[in-house]
Amino acid sequence: MSGSTRASAEVDQTVRADLVVVGAGIAGLTAALWAAREGLRVVVLNKGPRWDADSPEQPTSTFYAQGGVAVVMPGAEAGDPANADSVDRHLADTVAAGGGLTDATTSGLILADGWASVSALIGWGADFDRDADGSLLRTREGGHTRRRIIHAGGDATGAAIQRALHEAVRHVTRAGGDAPSIRFLDDTIATAVHLDDGRAIGVACLSGGRPGSVVAPTVLLATGGTGHLYAATTNPAGATCDGIALALRAGAEVADLEFIQFHPTMLYTDGARGRRTLISEAVRGEGGRLVDVDGRSVTRGVHPMGDLAPRDVVADAVQTAIELTGHPCVYLDIGDVRDFEARFPTVTAGVRAAGLDPASGRIPVVPGAHYLCGGVVTDESSRTAVDGLLAAGEVARTGLHGANRLASNSLLEGLVMGRRAAGVAVARRDVPIPEHADRPVEQPVPILDRARLQDTMTRHVALRRSSSGLAAAADTISAAPRRVAGSARDVEDAALTLTASAVVAAAAARTESRGAHVRTDFPLTADVAESRLFRIVDGELREARPAGVPA
Repeated sequence: MSGSTRASAEVDQTVRADLVVVGAGIAGLTAALWAAREGLRVVVLNKGPRWDADSPEQPTSTFYAQGGVAVVMPGAEAGDPANADSVDRHLADTVAAGGGLTDATTSGLILADGWASVSALIGWGADFDRDADGSLLRTREGGHTRRRIIHAGGDATGAAIQRALHEAVRHVTRAGGDAPSIRFLDDTIATAVHLDDGRAIGVACLSGGRPGSVVAPTVLLATGGTGHLYAATTNPAGATCDGIALALRAGAEVADLEFIQFHPTMLYTDGARGRRTLISEAVRGEGGRLVDVDGRSVTRGVHPMGDLAPRDVVADAVQTAIELTGHPCVYLDIGDVRDFEARFPTVTAGVRAAGLDPASGRIPVVPGAHYLCGGVVTDESSRTAVDGLLAAGEVARTGLHGANRLASNSLLEGLVMGRRAAGVAVARRDVPIPEHADRPVEQPVPILDRARLQDTMTRHVALRRSSSGLAAAADTISAAPRRVAGSARDVEDAALTLTASAVVAAAAARTESRGAHVRTDFPLTADVAESRLFRIVDGELREARPAGVPA
């Protein structure tokens, strides 16, 4: 591999870098590439095995992203007014979907940087779908008023992006002959953020059960989401809340954790646990219709945008239809989707792998845990409240997603914020840090059995929440036995347990229904929109302060 190296963690010595990136998805690899271009030594902790595009299971959520990247292209304001687009219009759609908690100022800056970031990705080899004239094809998804989502391989956008980023890493050139490489530590999980007088100076890690450390003036958390809090999710096996737990234990704040987006159309397979196939929202953008078991429209009369309403609205409508009919799922009628198998090869393969035939014209679907709208609180450049600790991608809460993420904004955010994180790391490259970091003293932590935790969250803290259900979940989680997390599985389960407690606390504190958070005992939305921030104080998770949302 030219310009990069890969290895297991070197546990007999401390690895030094200018930037350590925890996670190898779109935000993490984008940051690594931009930082390396500026001459930084970058170490990437990859929880999964060495990258293999042909592996049946992938470690990052990026790879499984189907829909595309929402971005306004240059010249979009010209032409037919009915189809004209702009960053302001994209922002308006984002704010409308966000349920009053979108930070309009930060979001506008992120969206405005979108095309430059996408152009860089194309320059690194991402091959988006184009028409016969070479123009980028665009589709429409829920909450968007314009066709602004670009895609690759039909519905294999994430896989194409992941592949392009890894190829770009392989071809990092040595500027001037001596530019540092990007180094991967595969099969390696971060266990703690090293701190020195309150500032981040690296991470402790486990590789093959053996401890190691990476010391750097800047740490970027890009660990993805929280899907495996639940029994079934669209997320890969690695989405176990690692970054949320690392940040909380380091002293950072989290916010909006109660807003876990359930995608309206996860493939329904009776009794399945773990990752399930996502049925892309773009299927509805191309003519698919949601119907109940009797063929009635699921969203008729619910929202003016029908099946292309924001995801929280559609997911709630799907759940309502399931409860009204008593049937375990609803169906996505694809009879009007032209060339379905050619346009959606990833969905087709997933449906067939489950023993179903898309040629039947109806695909069984249910809402599924999909995306964390909140996360580790950052500013517009990815900085957290802990000096030297950054966060980008799904693990971060920038204010872009508010109470409900607009479809296909997440990949764009990963590209933009990954680049900004690299800029922060470049500015910090000369910050002095110790030669070595003392490993944190291993203390017993709450670790709840994973299946029990997932079943508890699925029953009480999924699409519909109530005071009694949240109290039951809190009781179960608080009774988790304590032990030292001595293995990678233990580290994940400890992260799931801590994050579950934070999600439950946030959901209990929000006595209203807003966006992806629905309280059956508080069905109305409050007039004032506030984000609730939590942090660990004296070893206990506490609400830090309410935070108003900038206009």
